[in-house]
Amino acid sequence: MARATKKSDDETPVEGFREWLFQPSRLLRFALLASIPVMAPWLYRQLPQLESRDEYRLALDKVVIDPAPVAPIPADLFEQVQKRAELPNELSVLDRELPERLAYGFALHPWIARVVEVRNEFPAAVKVTVEYRKPVALVHVPNGYYAVDKDGILLPPQDFSKADADEYIAVKGITSTPQNGAGQRWDDPAVTAAAKLADLLAPKWKQLQVSTIVAPRTVPASSDGDALQFDLETKTGTRILWGRAPGTQHPGELTPTQKLGRLNKYLAEFGSFDRPSGPYEIDIRHWQEITRRPLNSSSASAARPKDASPRRR
Repeated sequence: MARATKKSDDETPVEGFREWLFQPSRLLRFALLASIPVMAPWLYRQLPQLESRDEYRLALDKVVIDPAPVAPIPADLFEQVQKRAELPNELSVLDRELPERLAYGFALHPWIARVVEVRNEFPAAVKVTVEYRKPVALVHVPNGYYAVDKDGILLPPQDFSKADADEYIAVKGITSTPQNGAGQRWDDPAVTAAAKLADLLAPKWKQLQVSTIVAPRTVPASSDGDALQFDLETKTGTRILWGRAPGTQHPGELTPTQKLGRLNKYLAEFGSFDRPSGPYEIDIRHWQEITRRPLNSSSASAARPKDASPRRR
């Protein structure tokens, strides 16, 4: 006797497929698959919405800026970033695009030189690590003054006041005015070169008794700044002929280190650039010696006077 599960010899392929298809368990699976497009949206709505929970929500005024802004960088730096980047008042730390949006917003601000990192932290917190631009000089022009960083980038004028004049070395002799807004380079080779010199002097300009960088009166239109010669002035009126700005490739120019060494040696010997009978014009550009002459003298600055003009090898 044949077993009940064995197919009869006259069973057609269609009848076999029909028997396979219409088994209850298989029909149930098909029904569940067919219901997914309908049920999925409903099921998603039943899931907890983490973005709306307090521990995942971030008020933008709670963003941590590292390091924190210190004057002259404005205390409301983040509010300014938010306005520039048109960021909403609240975001979710679950937003994968949040770091990129914040980095972009900070990069737009003229005080930010570089966004180092944006990190999401739990509970709701975001830490933005940045590098700030640092003012190195105040460029004095007929209608006021402007702060610049070491690259000649204009910093927000509203963040500086007359009280800041003694905090930064002055740059005088500039005849142009910035044509671009804050965060953009001042399009003047004399400003760019003076900013490099100011950056070199920044750690010790007060110790060196220097108050002002004097730019050349005329700047050729084709100049890239490498040929420009700068002077330094002390508060008491002595003028130091410095020469070209740091970074020059001009042959025969003393290095910035050599020039600073000459200034330090002069101060170590005389105590002041005005002694013994200044103010003077002091020329430190020569390879073999320092020369000086009283500013009220009509002699050429290269001529060494008889009143003990010091030699420096």
